[in-house]
Amino acid sequence: MEYLDSVLGISVVFRDDALSNIPNFIHARYKLQKATLDGREVVFLYPKKEMESISAIKKHIARIRRVEDLPVILVPERLTYRQKEYLLRDHIPFIVEGKQIYLPFMATYLQERGDREKLTTEVMLPSAQLLFLYYLYRGGGELITSEACRELEFTPTSISRASRQLEEMGLVRAERRGVQKVIFSDKSPQELFAEGQEYLANPVKRTIYVPKNEIKEKLLLSGYSALSNYSMLNPPVIDVFAADSIATWETVSSKKLQNEDEQCAVEFWRYDPRKLSNSENVDRLSLALALREDRDERVEETVEEMLAQLWRDIDGKRRP
Repeated sequence: MEYLDSVLGISVVFRDDALSNIPNFIHARYKLQKATLDGREVVFLYPKKEMESISAIKKHIARIRRVEDLPVILVPERLTYRQKEYLLRDHIPFIVEGKQIYLPFMATYLQERGDREKLTTEVMLPSAQLLFLYYLYRGGGELITSEACRELEFTPTSISRASRQLEEMGLVRAERRGVQKVIFSDKSPQELFAEGQEYLANPVKRTIYVPKNEIKEKLLLSGYSALSNYSMLNPPVIDVFAADSIATWETVSSKKLQNEDEQCAVEFWRYDPRKLSNSENVDRLSLALALREDRDERVEETVEEMLAQLWRDIDGKRRP
């Protein structure tokens, strides 16, 4: 924990005290270490594997505090934007070495930004977000931009702007190989998605409510409707769809739900959701971004489980 000392001048002394009476299921998930921060006793909690849901972590910390009435500080290797926001909301102390420190019991919160140069906009262009998510679904590695241009139906100008923005954000690197441009990264799709959180936008611009009988075309399911198909979550009262244009329904729609028996929800997306989907639902990464600010604990857990399965699926494809 030299990070605490070097950045905030907080002296950290690790102790050899045994943590007795802690249940085995917690020891199986975490390495626990007692320490003092400027003389104040604490327990550091290091996840051994992939972080569990925030609600599960809260329960584990509460169980530890029942035995050791001390502040418990979570020390993960990395945090996604979503995870960080939930930890802050629930006042759970955490330290990400070299990046973030949140110790509410010491009135301390520090977030260090990388020193890479950013674009004037901190939000991805819709085309850049499409390209980035497409790249993650492909498993990362190397991607010839002309291939992505063809698959995503971009113009040469659009693919050039999109790939350049991802480069300037530090998410990928690029090089020319003859006439071809290749983008690449040595990081896993999960790591890249976590790094891209601060730039990735909610794909949903706004939502309207449309009479069911006015939906004449086949639309992808989105929102809770899609999430229920990706999980055991119950479907919502009304269907939720995604579209890249809502002009067709402007004259017959309402801004608020007026009749749940006769209306459905249609989300207006920043990009065409069909370009990343191979099913009747919007793709999982875009769905996670659309539900990123949802504060329903069941939804949070379900989204995290959905993403965990997605990373396993992508990792399986990457293996030779």
